Amino acid sequence: MTRPYAVRAPFAVRAPVTVAALTLLAGCSQGSAGTTGTPQDPPARTLTVLAAASLQRSFERIGSDFEGDHPGVTVRFGFGGSSGLVAQLADGAPADVLATANEPTMDTAVAEGLVAGEPTPFASNRLQIVVPKDNPAGIRSLGDLADPGAKVVLCAPAVPCGAASVAVEQAAGIDIRPVSEEQSVTDVLGKVRSGEADAGLVYVTDVAGAGDEVAGLDVAEAASARSTYPIATLTRADDAALAEEFVAAVTGAEGQSVLQAAGFAAP
Repeated sequence: MTRPYAVRAPFAVRAPVTVAALTLLAGCSQGSAGTTGTPQDPPARTLTVLAAASLQRSFERIGSDFEGDHPGVTVRFGFGGSSGLVAQLADGAPADVLATANEPTMDTAVAEGLVAGEPTPFASNRLQIVVPKDNPAGIRSLGDLADPGAKVVLCAPAVPCGAASVAVEQAAGIDIRPVSEEQSVTDVLGKVRSGEADAGLVYVTDVAGAGDEVAGLDVAEAASARSTYPIATLTRADDAALAEEFVAAVTGAEGQSVLQAAGFAAP
C-alpha cells in the first residue's frame, strides 16, 4: 500500500527484502530424481514521491493503482508546500519524483540541479473562496475578505497557493490582511474547517475534497492566476526507470482521469 513519508527528516533506506527461497523436492520414480521450485517473488522496491499538498487524494489513488500494476513496489509520499519540498531536496532529502503546484517552484528545483530531464505539466488548478458550511461571517465575495473584521487565512506568498492569492488580490485591486499565513493549502483549509477562520483562499480541488464540511465561492479573478502543475524525475532517484514509469502513470489516461475526477483541469 502507499505509505506517507515525513519530509521534515531524512529516513533510512530500506534493505531489500530477501527473495523467497526455492524449495527443492526430491522424488524417486524408476530411479530418476526431479526438482521443482516456486516462482521467485519480484524484488521489493520503494519509490519516494514528493508532491504538493493539494495533490494528496489524487496521488494516493494513482499510487495505489501503480502498486497494483508493479508487484513488489511500494510508493511512499511526502506532501506539503511545494517550496518547502524543494528546500528539503536541496538539503539532501532523498526522493525519486517531484510534483509542484506551480511552474516557478519547479524552475527553482531545475536551477538547483535537482531535476533530471524536462518537467512535464500534467494538471492545472484555480483558487476559490472557502468558508465554513454555515458561513457565519456572511462572506459573499472576494471584497468581503478585505473587511477588517473578517478573519481570513491565506497561504504564505512563498508557496504556490500564496503566490496565486497575491495575483488574485492584485487583479481585484484589493488588499487582504490575513490573520495568519500558512505553508500549505491544507493548513488554510484546516483552519476554515475548524472554525478558526471565517474564510480562506484554497484550490477548487481542496473545496471539493472537503465535501459538505465547507462551502466554496467562485472568484472571477482566479482565472488570471491559474496554477499549472509540473512533475519530474529527480537526479538522485534510486531507480530512474521506475520514477519515469510513475510520471507516465500520472500523465497517462488513467492518471488524468483520476485528476479530472478530483476537479483538476488540463494543464
